[in-house]
Amino acid sequence: MALRAAQPGGVAPVAPAAPARPVSLPFAGELTQGGWIRGTVPAGVRSLSLDGTPVRIAPDGGWFVAFDRDAGPQAVLRLSYANGTLGEQRLTVAPRAWQIENVDIARKPGGPTEAFMTLRRPELARIEAARTLATDAQGWRQKFIWPAQGRISGRFGSQRIYRGEPGAYHSGLDIAPGGSGAPFVAPADGVVILAADKPFTLEGNLLMLDHGMGLNSAFLHCSQILVKEGEHVKQGQMIGRIGMTGRATGPHLHWSIKWNDARLDPLLFTGPRN
Repeated sequence: MALRAAQPGGVAPVAPAAPARPVSLPFAGELTQGGWIRGTVPAGVRSLSLDGTPVRIAPDGGWFVAFDRDAGPQAVLRLSYANGTLGEQRLTVAPRAWQIENVDIARKPGGPTEAFMTLRRPELARIEAARTLATDAQGWRQKFIWPAQGRISGRFGSQRIYRGEPGAYHSGLDIAPGGSGAPFVAPADGVVILAADKPFTLEGNLLMLDHGMGLNSAFLHCSQILVKEGEHVKQGQMIGRIGMTGRATGPHLHWSIKWNDARLDPLLFTGPRN
């Protein structure tokens, strides 16, 4: 009988993991920076990940993933089957031509003051805590609708470069109705995960909805919030009124979408307005 040499410490060698086999999952969506895709895993899949980050799988096998504004050109979906085999699908994430403005002025030196951060830290903690909440919302399955009527006054991803130094890019879509008090609605089904009881320093009256599967919307600068935390809302339901609370130069709705830590382009959820 052939014998296998023992390893140091008496531990037998571990067989290398089987390589993942290529698979081709059907999906729909926008495979681009700031975009998203969704689909259904085949029977027998136990887990799914995107670039090593676990992805939730709904009871019916549905899944949703998205790609940050600055996502690289390649991503990998990896599947683990109940029988122990692995599958992987390599994705090509299309780049975007962002609206970039070069400004011949220097950025203001220095960062936020300690007095400002004393106010800001608890606000950021509340926002992050809201984004960790997992709800039963199913809005991630829907085609989103526009939350408000008005002109687009700011586009997602736009950025200023100050004498070669990049500023922060615009993280959402700004919709300006022409005055305060105009209503806005839920772009998809969701659960209210944050409804500010007083204005935040930057966002003003802030409203956040969870759409399920790690996908959430935030609505900034509201003049009025018409829903409460924990409330389930339906697509098209009136949830607030547009204003200019917080740091805003005029009445508008700043609508931003995130999936986990990825910042996404709302226009890739709604499509252009008719």
